[in-house]
Amino acid sequence: MSEPLKRAAFRVMKPFLHAVYRQTRGMTLGTRVLALKGDPPQVLLVRHGYTPGWLLPGGGVERGEALADAAIRELREEAGIVAEEAPQLHGIYLNDAQFVGDHVACYILRRFREQGFTPGAEIAEARFFPVSALPDGTTPGTRRRIAEVIGGTAPSALW
Repeated sequence: MSEPLKRAAFRVMKPFLHAVYRQTRGMTLGTRVLALKGDPPQVLLVRHGYTPGWLLPGGGVERGEALADAAIRELREEAGIVAEEAPQLHGIYLNDAQFVGDHVACYILRRFREQGFTPGAEIAEARFFPVSALPDGTTPGTRRRIAEVIGGTAPSALW
């Protein structure tokens, strides 16, 4: 199946999957990772093939999986980044605007190695951007987390 066809299938399936999650889980839990390198700092962002915008890499926490382990796994799966230290928890946020009952644990990672990224059906692009020049389409929640970590803005309770 071609990548454009896989992305289209993800787009079609996303509402169905959300409905199933709502029926099987009272609350959902996910992670995002703010992977930073360089001076001036650059941040890793991903662009999904099935939804618009640039966001921090991350995803759902599986049953029996620790939050930090999920963050490390998602970072490796989505962007080919391998953690060389334990990620630091920045905060846990309510993500009701995107998905009622969803919570996101955001981690910071500064030591890692890049194994290389291969586009797939889920992630179309993964790139580092200067914090001072984020791409158009960077999601508001992503911008807020970057401002908290880099700019010292007070954390919000909402994603």
